[in-house]
Amino acid sequence: MAKSDAGSDVTSGPATPRERYRAQVRTEIKEHAWEQIATAGASALSLNAIAKRMGVSGPALYRYFAGRDELITELIRDGYRSLADTLRTAAVDGADLSGLAHALRGWALEDPHRYFLLYGTPVPGYHAPDDTTAISSEIMATLLTACAALTTEVQGAPAVPFAAHLEAHRDWAGDHPAPPAALHLAMSFWTRMHGVLSLELGGHFTGMRFDPAQLFAAELDDLVM
Repeated sequence: MAKSDAGSDVTSGPATPRERYRAQVRTEIKEHAWEQIATAGASALSLNAIAKRMGVSGPALYRYFAGRDELITELIRDGYRSLADTLRTAAVDGADLSGLAHALRGWALEDPHRYFLLYGTPVPGYHAPDDTTAISSEIMATLLTACAALTTEVQGAPAVPFAAHLEAHRDWAGDHPAPPAALHLAMSFWTRMHGVLSLELGGHFTGMRFDPAQLFAAELDDLVM
């Protein structure tokens, strides 16, 4: 469970006793929410069930979260923030693209339910607010910087077709100045690493009698060599 994410409501500066209590209750609600997700999936998330676990009435919890969707949004924000911080810390410590890949895998293996809430099947009936993408863009910016450090543009050389396509469709990269080759590498990295991770965490390699870590490393080597 993503207990490390659940504490993001605790204020960092001076707070009144009421504010501290509210933050603590929100944290406890999120901890119970992760337990529900681990047991039955995000689609089964229920504030009333959480209230029962906490020994309070259902309406009492609506003072802390307006409904299921607001709670899911908070969990998603916590998850993105955790991954963004993990990758940024790795980059600051000198990790290259390979190092970021292993940081991503370690983060995913630490809490598969958190990973699938962000990158798995969408929750039926739930639509994330636009501002949840702001944190995810930090993740991509970190990867683009690492990809740019690995790629070189030959003056006057035409980009491969998909890289040229990405150059004309780069809204997903925000205002990052990454050249076409770096855009291509970042997109290839994102799809291939998540492809292996999703299959591994979903148990699709079970019984195939090979080490998924070796497959992850092989895919990564193919990208960065």
